[in-house]
Amino acid sequence: MIQVTDLTKRYGKLIANNDISLAVNPGELTVLLGPNGAGKSTLIKCICGLLRFEGEITIDGHDNRSSDAKRLLGYIPEMPALYPMLTVREHLEFIARAYELDEWEPRADELLRRFEMDDKQNKLGKELSKGMQQKVSICCAVLTKPRAVIFDEPLIGLDPHAIRELKGLMAEMKHDGCAMIVSTHMIESVEADWDTTCIMTGGSIARACHRDELDGGALEELYFSITETDREQDR
Repeated sequence: MIQVTDLTKRYGKLIANNDISLAVNPGELTVLLGPNGAGKSTLIKCICGLLRFEGEITIDGHDNRSSDAKRLLGYIPEMPALYPMLTVREHLEFIARAYELDEWEPRADELLRRFEMDDKQNKLGKELSKGMQQKVSICCAVLTKPRAVIFDEPLIGLDPHAIRELKGLMAEMKHDGCAMIVSTHMIESVEADWDTTCIMTGGSIARACHRDELDGGALEELYFSITETDREQDR
């Protein structure tokens, strides 16, 4: 579903992503891990078509910058960016009109209820807290029932109820065949649900593996075994 092939992203002489290849299949959750500056956010923005890059990225066989790919992809950024003068409800309506969705209101109502935003539908974007903005961002991203979703630090700012609902929603989407990439520093939050992981250091994937390859080992142990070794070598 998500295919990245020989991706390189340069900022002048700086190589932020260096010859990265990965694939996320339908119904698969891939966790993207790495210390600050490892290139995770750059990779995510490239996949979402927000940056120019060398290489190839496809969503279900479509070039990621095409309208066909964008219709299939949902994106929850680390920092939600809402329209300050649109209400919560108007944000969802905007997405529905942009994607030409039919009978979207029941799903919108359900999402707002799940994330406890149904009583805040008339609040403007500028009136919302960071956590509330994140909830609206999530609702907008999944309203279209995307076949692939990118989560960039999705749990930051969410209250315990919203975290539980988001995890439940992700499990439902995974069951329905949605391909997901989750970039996070909160390793324990995805420990029970991940299928594959890509651990990045220095703009490259230092280790990619499937859950079965760990032989019962913890994801956190694998992460530190790689990142701490790289840190020692840099000293």
